[in-house]
Amino acid sequence: MRDAYHEELDAISDNLVEMARFVGSAMGRATTAILDADLKLAESVIEGDDKVDQMHRDLENSAIALLARQQPVATDLRIVVTSLRMSADLERSGDLAQHVAKVARLRFPDSAVPRDIQATILEMGQLAQRLMAKAAEVIITKDVELALQLEQDDDAMDSLHRNLFRHLMDDRWKHGIETAVDVTLLGRYYERFADHAVSVARRVVYLVTGEHADEFEPEPPPEP
Repeated sequence: MRDAYHEELDAISDNLVEMARFVGSAMGRATTAILDADLKLAESVIEGDDKVDQMHRDLENSAIALLARQQPVATDLRIVVTSLRMSADLERSGDLAQHVAKVARLRFPDSAVPRDIQATILEMGQLAQRLMAKAAEVIITKDVELALQLEQDDDAMDSLHRNLFRHLMDDRWKHGIETAVDVTLLGRYYERFADHAVSVARRVVYLVTGEHADEFEPEPPPEP
């Protein structure tokens, strides 16, 4: 019976990893769609969000059923409760990838992103994918040190976001208000996506240590 119980716990973790990888891929494809004005790709991302929503519902149902049947305590209870919260973060990440794709669809056949800031948007999209891939790795490995690194990695996204706004506020901006609104929204979507990846990692810190990430103090390295 206990073996089946722990298999269910492992399945919840596996499902979180699958969600993280799926939404990371969705954001990568949405980025390609927005830069290339690829309507077919944008539509596939938009439609794919239904799968993320279903994965979220399935994980939620599994976790609640496990709570009801097994009444876990201590670390096992933390796993279940924290997994529910991580699943919510990942579901919202999927929504953000969908939002990027919807901007691509809205402006088709044109690209919503002016050529002079496409490199910044590309970098934001690639960084978003890397952050979510690292979040998936943290879920698998339960590596607290790696989890804490994500907050530092997120600083790069914040820097790109600020750079985007410098373009928008520059007197030489010549792309109009509509495009400025699109770019402002896109910047926010990428920033929030990165925040959710960090949130997932922070929740793993709590899962492993029982302490919140901003309260956790790593042990100092041993003296030589």
